[in-house]
Amino acid sequence: MKIEILGTGCAKCKTLHENVKKALQDSGKSAEVVKVEDIPSIMKYGVMSTPALVIDGQVKFSGKIASVAEIMGML
Repeated sequence: MKIEILGTGCAKCKTLHENVKKALQDSGKSAEVVKVEDIPSIMKYGVMSTPALVIDGQVKFSGKIASVAEIMGML
């Protein structure tokens, strides 16, 4: 599984990254977690607001911070 966190490095993006790590730890699942910070790469997904979460190439949400429980439900 590959999880991408799209964002320019803002506080919300960092919080989402921490929530993803916690969700993976709590669920016992493993994944490659990548932070995507360059604008052209983010735009390839059609995301207009960050942070955004992409799991295996599919945008799951954008423009908010998902809770640990929400992320676990997407895994």
